[in-house]
Amino acid sequence: MTFSTDTTTTSSARAPLAGFAAQILLLAALAVFVGIGAAGWFAGLVFGVALCVLLGVALQRAGMQDLGWANAVTFGRAILTGGVTALVATSLAGDPVPTALLVTIAAVALAMDGVDGQVARRTGTSTPLGARFDMEVDAFLILVLSIAASTEYGWWALAIGAFRYVFVAASWAAPWLNAPLPPKFSRKVVAAQQGILLVVVVSGVLPSWLSVATLAVALGSLTWSFGRDVAWLYRASRVREEARSRWSAPRAHALATR
Repeated sequence: MTFSTDTTTTSSARAPLAGFAAQILLLAALAVFVGIGAAGWFAGLVFGVALCVLLGVALQRAGMQDLGWANAVTFGRAILTGGVTALVATSLAGDPVPTALLVTIAAVALAMDGVDGQVARRTGTSTPLGARFDMEVDAFLILVLSIAASTEYGWWALAIGAFRYVFVAASWAAPWLNAPLPPKFSRKVVAAQQGILLVVVVSGVLPSWLSVATLAVALGSLTWSFGRDVAWLYRASRVREEARSRWSAPRAHALATR
């Protein structure tokens, strides 16, 4: 039994370690051809280490010995996100980076978002881990792109990327926010829209006033989507609470009259 556990643990760590090696290779390529510098290296390596450690732990907990094709695509998107992170960190440190390269890497990562889902459905390998992995990669890429946009158009744009993490933090204080939500196509549209609009803004192809308007549309649609979901979750929590109260009152009375 001990041998089996060790083997599973080793297998679960193999893919994340290979991914970390790929992350280092991408950072090295960016250092050679772009010159990402110390800030880019630091941000990219921290992202890579966190990604691979968390993924390895998640695989082990799920009892999965390998990623599978769909998660491998998502992992590739995550590695590209590490490259975007390194480029944005380099820019924040005051060193210029090619905007076209940053936008291209981010656009490829966003375009691959539809690929991993298709692969999972076609191969019948959809898993809760894969769905969560995909969502977290999307959320972090949007956060990094919103940081890049905020340096040019104001820190209010950072709210676009922070929404997801504020929601998670709020769920620690209000556990009813963790309840499952009903599927909504509009939620998927709003989520996909954020990355596309941020890439367009960061590319610099729009005039300044139109970029600000685009960011406002992105933030407004995200606020509407999260607000609607929070309202639904709150109503659902009240319904559950009332149901529990109706069930517990007769039971408490029955116990008291015994």
